[in-house]
Amino acid sequence: MNPEEGIDLDKKPVKATAGVDDFREEIGMKIDDEKIEDAVLALLWLTLHDGRRAWKSFDWDTMVRLHHKGMIEDPVNKAKSVVLTNDGLRRAEELFGALFTRPD
Repeated sequence: MNPEEGIDLDKKPVKATAGVDDFREEIGMKIDDEKIEDAVLALLWLTLHDGRRAWKSFDWDTMVRLHHKGMIEDPVNKAKSVVLTNDGLRRAEELFGALFTRPD
């Protein structure tokens, strides 16, 4: 085990196609889905274009959860972007400010 990184280098690496649940099990870490959703929603705000469209190159499970919460329209389609709802747009801007800006 590498004490600086806290990662067991003797373990086999996680496959690139492994899902989030496989990753969680592999690293033995409890991931807070709410915090992940907040960060993704904030980053969607960062990539806004055409009013309320944002690039949807994030974890699919997270995108589906955001859709179920009413923050984005259904991400399952051929478009490379997703549409934020009014609530999602407001929350995304709020989260972006909270997570990624410095106080003056």
